[in-house]
Amino acid sequence: MFKRALKQLIIKQLPKKKVILLLGARQTGKTTLLKDITSDLDDVLWINGDEYDLRERIARPTSTKLKALIGNHKTVIIDEAQRIPDIGLALKLIHDNFPDIQLIATGSSAFELINETNEPLTGRKVEYHMFPLSFGEMAEHHGELNESRLINTRLVSGYYPDVVKQENDTHEYLRFLADSYLFKDLLMLDSIKKPEKLVRLLQALAYQIGNEVSYNELASLVGIDSKTIESYIGLLEKAFIIFKLPSFSRNLRNELKQSKKSSFMTTAFATP
Repeated sequence: MFKRALKQLIIKQLPKKKVILLLGARQTGKTTLLKDITSDLDDVLWINGDEYDLRERIARPTSTKLKALIGNHKTVIIDEAQRIPDIGLALKLIHDNFPDIQLIATGSSAFELINETNEPLTGRKVEYHMFPLSFGEMAEHHGELNESRLINTRLVSGYYPDVVKQENDTHEYLRFLADSYLFKDLLMLDSIKKPEKLVRLLQALAYQIGNEVSYNELASLVGIDSKTIESYIGLLEKAFIIFKLPSFSRNLRNELKQSKKSSFMTTAFATP
């Protein structure tokens, strides 16, 4: 098992009994990390938001309904919490009515989970973002020299935990990962009216990685208007697929004027 840097940060947060939100793309190791952290506990309730029957038991929450579900468990972990209707209200009710319970929720779609929890959990939550493995984590795992020798491979295949474990067929696994997980939540959104355009946008961003991003140029390449391009890029950010890199200038006002760059969370998905 890989030793993740977030582990100690989350452990230190547990005695404070705040709601812990662990955000990150699917398959970055959120569930594995939480299982590691809670491995010595015998009173943990796991709820998987991807399972329909469990979603229904939390939807339209009341304190009585939630108490029946939680029982005597002292730690409640809700995986893929963004899939559950009214999740923000459910988390608030659990936190306020059962203060001895440590509540942890994970989400692979920041735009949904944060929107749902921002208002209900004001002052009640702490957020952590989990990314694929870092060079430092891998260097600690099997030595800096070994990891340095693999850097060219990592630049091609990236640092997703299951990709790192693969010795062969990493390209096919990455394709499966993208099709099955990374775009799963994104393409289900009502705001994505033209999924094929989203795929073309990702291809266009991959072709110009490292260069300044022009929404007008991307709109011309993809075939949709620049406002939709800006909206889609925002969704890709919140889905942990890309991130914006702001310009740098010693004159701070110039930073506001200059264009930004977009890069992929993992270099593996920047291969057109």
